[in-house]
Amino acid sequence: MNISYYDFKNLPNQAQCDLVMNQGNRMNETIVHNLKYVLYTVSCFSVEIIYNIPDKKISGINVYQNKAVYAN
Repeated sequence: MNISYYDFKNLPNQAQCDLVMNQGNRMNETIVHNLKYVLYTVSCFSVEIIYNIPDKKISGINVYQNKAVYAN
């Protein structure tokens, strides 16, 4: 899947999560208190999904541009 950062940001939250879960590459996972932070790479950017463990729900999503892609 090759989607741009801006196109991804314009998707509804549920579509973003679905795309990441189905096509993202899981890179790292950290648990802090009752939250699990999972970092994925998608195309040329990264997505962090925050899961609330007790509620079994997604409590947040952060999208980061990979600046190295644009370096000369």
